[in-house]
Amino acid sequence: MLTEAVVGLPDPRLTPYVDRYLGYREHAVGPLVRREAAGAFVVLILGWGAPLDVTDPRAADRGAWGTSAFLAGPFDGWCVTRTAGEGMGVQVLLTAPAARRLLGLPLGELANRALPVDRLGGWLVRLRDELADLPDWAGRFARLDAAFAARLAVTGPVDPRLVGAWRLLAASGGGLGVGALADEVGWSRRHLAVRFRREFGLPPKTVARLLRFQRAYAMVGATPVGGGETGPGWAELAVRLGYYDQSHLIREFREFAGATPAALAGSHSSNPG
Repeated sequence: MLTEAVVGLPDPRLTPYVDRYLGYREHAVGPLVRREAAGAFVVLILGWGAPLDVTDPRAADRGAWGTSAFLAGPFDGWCVTRTAGEGMGVQVLLTAPAARRLLGLPLGELANRALPVDRLGGWLVRLRDELADLPDWAGRFARLDAAFAARLAVTGPVDPRLVGAWRLLAASGGGLGVGALADEVGWSRRHLAVRFRREFGLPPKTVARLLRFQRAYAMVGATPVGGGETGPGWAELAVRLGYYDQSHLIREFREFAGATPAALAGSHSSNPG
C-alpha cells in the first residue's frame, strides 16, 4: 500500500531529459503484487528498504530478484513486481533518448530486462546510497538534479538524426510509418531500424505500437467506456487512437498489459501509460 507520494520537478535545465521525480513510501503486510504494463520508456527505481522482485513471464532470466534499486526497459511485454514490507525510494521515467544519454550505454543492452543497479555499479549505486542517507524529499530531488547534470557533462550526445526520428514518432503518437520516418531522417528503412534498435532498445515499428498503446492505456484509466456507462464505446475509442478495430485494440492490450481494456479500466499498474 502506498503511504506517501511526493512529486518533484527537476531543475529547468534538465527538463529535456527528466519530466519529474516521484518519491514514494509504501508498506505491505503481505506480498504486494502489481502487473506493470509495457512501455517505450526506461524505469529507474532508486530505493531502499524492502526488496522487490521483477518478473517477465516470457523469460525468467530477464528479471531481477531481491533488489530495491534497478533499471528496467524499454519493455515490449508486461511484467510483474512483488514486494513485502516497508520500502522507500524515487522513481524516474526516462524517454529512450534521455536514458541513452544519461546512462551512456546503448539501450539494446537493457531492452526487455530489469537489472539491479548493483550489477551496473558506479554512479547509480553511489546515488542510491546518498539518497537513502538524506533526510527529506527536497534534498533527494536536489541530489538527483546534481547527479543528472554531472552525467550530462561527461556523456556524449545521441546522434541528432536518431533523436529527430524519435521526436517525430512521438509527436505522431506512433502514427508515422517506418517508411515515412526513414524518408524524414534520410536513411533506408533497414539502416534506421538497426540504428534505432541498437540505441533505443526496440525497433521503430514496436516503439510506434507502444506509443499508441500508452495513449490508449492512459485513456482507459481516465475515460468511462462501454457497458452502459457514459463515454465512447471500445470500437469508437479504437478508431480514435488509430487501431484497425476493437479486436486490434484488445489484442494489443493483452500483449502489452496482460488483460483486456475492460479488465484494466480504473485499475492501472504503477507505471503510467
